[in-house]
Amino acid sequence: MAQPSDIASDSEVTILRTDAGLEFVRTPDERFEGLFEYPFEPNYVTIDGLRMHYVDEGPADGEVVLLLHGEPSWSYLYRKMIPILADAGHRVIALDMMGMGRSDKPIDLSVHTYAQEIDWVTRFIEALDLQEITLFCQDWGSLIGLRIVGDHPELFARVVAANARLPVIPPGFNPFTVPEVIEIDPAKGGFAELRASMLGLAQPEAFQLWIEYSLTAPNLTPSEVIEELTANTLSAEERAGYDAPYPSLIYKAAIRAFPSMIVAVEDENAPAWAALQAYEKPFLTLFGRLDQNLGSEETQKLLTENIPGARGQPHDQFQAHHFIQEDIGEILAERVNAFIADNPTSPSQ
Repeated sequence: MAQPSDIASDSEVTILRTDAGLEFVRTPDERFEGLFEYPFEPNYVTIDGLRMHYVDEGPADGEVVLLLHGEPSWSYLYRKMIPILADAGHRVIALDMMGMGRSDKPIDLSVHTYAQEIDWVTRFIEALDLQEITLFCQDWGSLIGLRIVGDHPELFARVVAANARLPVIPPGFNPFTVPEVIEIDPAKGGFAELRASMLGLAQPEAFQLWIEYSLTAPNLTPSEVIEELTANTLSAEERAGYDAPYPSLIYKAAIRAFPSMIVAVEDENAPAWAALQAYEKPFLTLFGRLDQNLGSEETQKLLTENIPGARGQPHDQFQAHHFIQEDIGEILAERVNAFIADNPTSPSQ
């Protein structure tokens, strides 16, 4: 249940507006001071009058490694990987999706659509003029990242997919829906209670509950979600890190809306998926077997058996859960370093 202050404090939040009139909020900088294992300086790109935040570590002339998170996480999820990748000489960029982390947060749920989030990330890549990218993507970071790889394969040198997929749903067969009226339901409890109600349900039914919970729970708390979907136990400092960007309900529009973005997905990913089926650059999958949906062998094989660049790569499954970066971030970073070293972009490298 939400504490009264979670909702009451929204009336005291300063609402900002872009020149086009889009309303958004900006998490106060002090919320990010002294976060556990997250010493990185903030960087920003302005797109559509909104600031997108990113971590930029390692040498500026190093090979670019772009880290894309999912929901309801932010670049804090990559804190264990960033130093190891940067120390290997790579330029490591960990983006906060619009509405998450230190990025600005449009407050209208309807703004956060799949097409819009893809557009924002694509324009972020263009704004930084990133080339020869090694992409590491997970969860919604993969639904967005793999779509962009399919749309713009020339920008990417390699891909690492962790608990990832790019869905293509025949028109009229999407099983998911959004409630006609979206209202906060004070009766909604914590995420652990929701997880218990999902036990024994098929994936579509379980994910539909997650859509409805995200939209209507009075206190959707990222650390609770991540705690349930990791093999490790989060410390109090780590929980505070995940929750830092969201001091009250008004800051949570993106994390509330992201699950429901799947409702609008049909066959618009088909061209990108076709492009991936012709993608011959190195493609590695590192999955957590405790994630029985996105980390399943079936999901992994969908990528490894259809993408040419995946052939002969050292794909792996780990005793890790959905938020695999939290469970084995250091191992993943070393595997990415080895993947880059074993697959140079030119014979001279």
